[in-house]
Amino acid sequence: MERKRIAYHYLNYLEEGNMSAIITLFDINGTVNSPIYGIKKASDFYTQLNEDTYSSELELKGLFEEANTSRLALYFCYTWILKNKERVTFDVVDIIEFTKQGKIKTLNIIYDTVVTRTLIEKLNS
Repeated sequence: MERKRIAYHYLNYLEEGNMSAIITLFDINGTVNSPIYGIKKASDFYTQLNEDTYSSELELKGLFEEANTSRLALYFCYTWILKNKERVTFDVVDIIEFTKQGKIKTLNIIYDTVVTRTLIEKLNS
């Protein structure tokens, strides 16, 4: 599957809350680097995210492929509704690095966590 298609599948699965489908996009040793959850194996990250999430809404703003590399970036607006129904909306950049086999090797998530961190701490306290 080409990288752009994988990226679109990733966004769709994230919005649907289909964490098991997201995990299939990753290499067995794939990792996620999140400003809230830290660096985790993909399956551990999406399990934790699912535990904290009621639903998600995404609006893609751009997809950027870096020429002659295995990287691609997604820029989107993410509305995250937590299990306790608190809502936070923020812009995100996800930088995805792929293996030669077309699986996600690493996903680096970049966004401002000022509001989100407080809500997650409240949810998990």
